[in-house]
Amino acid sequence: MNNRIAVAVGLVLSGMTTSAIAAPRGTLTNPNLSVVLDGYYQDGERAMGEREEGFGLGHTELALSAAIDDKFYGKLTAVLETHDGETEIGLEEAFIQTLAMPAGFSIRAGRFLSDIGYLNNQHLHTDAFVERPAAYRAFLGGHYFDDGIRVNWVAPTETYLEFGGEVFSGDPLQAEDLEHAETVGVYHLYTKLGGDIGRSHSWQASLSWLRNENGQGHLEEHDHDHVEALNEHDHDHGHGANFTGRDLYNIAAVYKWAPGGNYKNNHLTLSAEYFYLDAPFEEAHDAHDEDEHAPEYYDGWYLSGVYQFNPSWSAGLRYGEMSAALWEEHGDHGHFHDAKVKETEAMVAWHPSHYSAVRLQYTHQDVTELGDFDDHVITLQYVMTLGAHGAHQF
Repeated sequence: MNNRIAVAVGLVLSGMTTSAIAAPRGTLTNPNLSVVLDGYYQDGERAMGEREEGFGLGHTELALSAAIDDKFYGKLTAVLETHDGETEIGLEEAFIQTLAMPAGFSIRAGRFLSDIGYLNNQHLHTDAFVERPAAYRAFLGGHYFDDGIRVNWVAPTETYLEFGGEVFSGDPLQAEDLEHAETVGVYHLYTKLGGDIGRSHSWQASLSWLRNENGQGHLEEHDHDHVEALNEHDHDHGHGANFTGRDLYNIAAVYKWAPGGNYKNNHLTLSAEYFYLDAPFEEAHDAHDEDEHAPEYYDGWYLSGVYQFNPSWSAGLRYGEMSAALWEEHGDHGHFHDAKVKETEAMVAWHPSHYSAVRLQYTHQDVTELGDFDDHVITLQYVMTLGAHGAHQF
């Protein structure tokens, strides 16, 4: 396993280096090469989290990107992580995107991050906290990337207005015990609206609807065995969702403040998202009296605030919840019971430059019916970037 990984990484790096050296400097064929190093020590584990207790390698990225010509842009991102003492390599992005379509349209095709919500289309190393909120880990596997195509349109208005649609294979969001999987499993529609208020304030809001044709399996996918798997910290490093359903709705909002529009010295970011997962279990009604209402949905939300009080230091607080109705069978009958994760998180980060950050984070979690996880988790993390590092998204 380790030898294959070493060979694969060597081929990726050698291919990137050769391309960069062979291409004339200053041309469109001269690619940007970057490496993001993510390492940590953690005392405890989060429910549905990907980082294990002890020393570990987090979301370490090898990325290659360039304008292919004046019509297309391309990017490839490989990811290295550790799990159960083994090093794993995966392909997170491999896509092309148009650069010169008329009337504000653009198309992206290949493997890429879905544009659902506020956080999902951003790489993990840009986050202000160690891991994504519990709702993201439950419904999107932390961050949802897939093979497919996106078409979006930016309106020619003073206020930022965008409409987009995505179609994916849906494999990472596929339900367990699915009898028949659709080849095209996920359809996603979204809209974004944003703007500035004076020089110091900016905002953005979004609304998403994700239809998952392969999200409905048997009730057994949420049964007692599923809870036991979470209790044993059976993390899914394929970034699959822990809970699936038919329709996933998201509403997100973010507000940013920076004196005079200068983010270098100090700024404040407030963000919030709400997820609603519709997962109707038709079989469940047969096991209930007609007068009894069976739970048919999951939901989750978070509220986050991060304040950079000088160019090198920032601090943040985040609170979030995730609720689910789990089916548990008892012989020839069964019942739903509520499962919930509540997380309160505080972090402080030292970032002496745009390329480096060291973060200390404390997480208090209250987990009900999802396994025996640690109440208190302390994580010390570093994120370092080598090579090209573009500006982060809004």
